[in-house]
Amino acid sequence: MIQEDSDRKLARNAIFPAEGRMILNIGPQHPSTHGVLRMQVELEGERVINVTPIIGYLHRGFEKIAENRSYMQVIPLTDRLDYLSSMANNMVYVRAVEELLGVQIPERAEYIRVIVLELQRLASHLAAVGFYGNDLGLAFTAMMYTFRERELILDLFESICGARLTYNYLRFGGVREDPPGNFKEKAKEVLAQIKPKIDEYERFLSEDEIFLMRTKGIGILKPEDAINMGAAGPVLRGSGVKTDTRVTDPYTIYDKFDWEVVTGKDGDCFSRYAVWINEMRQSIRIVEQALDALPEGPYLAKVPRLLKPPAGEVYSRIESPRGELCMHLVSDGATTNPYRLKIRSPAFCNLSLLPHLAKNVLIADLIAILGSLDPVFGEIDR
Repeated sequence: MIQEDSDRKLARNAIFPAEGRMILNIGPQHPSTHGVLRMQVELEGERVINVTPIIGYLHRGFEKIAENRSYMQVIPLTDRLDYLSSMANNMVYVRAVEELLGVQIPERAEYIRVIVLELQRLASHLAAVGFYGNDLGLAFTAMMYTFRERELILDLFESICGARLTYNYLRFGGVREDPPGNFKEKAKEVLAQIKPKIDEYERFLSEDEIFLMRTKGIGILKPEDAINMGAAGPVLRGSGVKTDTRVTDPYTIYDKFDWEVVTGKDGDCFSRYAVWINEMRQSIRIVEQALDALPEGPYLAKVPRLLKPPAGEVYSRIESPRGELCMHLVSDGATTNPYRLKIRSPAFCNLSLLPHLAKNVLIADLIAILGSLDPVFGEIDR
């Protein structure tokens, strides 16, 4: 009843806004909405009084479909969640199943996983920085530059799994295939090319007067609000909260590498963008160490193709490019399909901050704030 009353109120306000105000729908087919999002914006002149994100246009019923597929058949479905970081989606799911099975992961597989996960973070942040300049209408060139470097990473992924977007690479007990013989050298060449380019992106955007005016002091999220409202990833760390699942709840072998958790200072759009820039540097740092220390040995543990894990439930979480990505997986011990699977999406949590961040801002600032949240709607809608 409460939800029904809320829906009726929303519909009534959309038809009969207060005097002097208007309702503007942005999306779902609009380039600034980062996908199929509709924002119902209540305006007074050019100032935003209230904004309501309306989602569901990309809902595929992933969680229910998973209940009707075998454990192995779910892996390709995870690629379609956050389609800019498919490796991370694979990881959170296979970790959950591995915990149910009690599988021991070979050391080489752990190193390969860290390498592809951090390359994926780098590729995702390259896209985020490029899209953001384009969102603000001042740097289409920046997007072309970042996508140029992102292509180099996609070439590496193609060499190890044959795909450039939906990789389906991780497996229970390791990875699907061992990287080709020249992978280490190629990866080092790619990182050497990208490393100086990050400085170039930073100069290109961070020294642009218009970019600074559009991002500094806009969409401020205070640290206490970030924590209380469930912010995740670069959005949370952009507010100065130094937390990262790779450190607070270490998984795989992240504790073997020397790197730093990146935070922002002011909690505004610029701080969130700065986290993307500096996290790319940290990802390169991790991958370089992992490549140098990559051991020999098997890349996949012996796991049956058709699985029937013992009855139980697990809660798996990792740090995806958008924040803490979690999965609750339940096995009934009797079937070869998951009994229940639930995703906790960091992109969904961050999008829920939009009404709070966009109070009393200009409509142009609304676009800047949304872009700084870096939403991906395959993960939000599921």
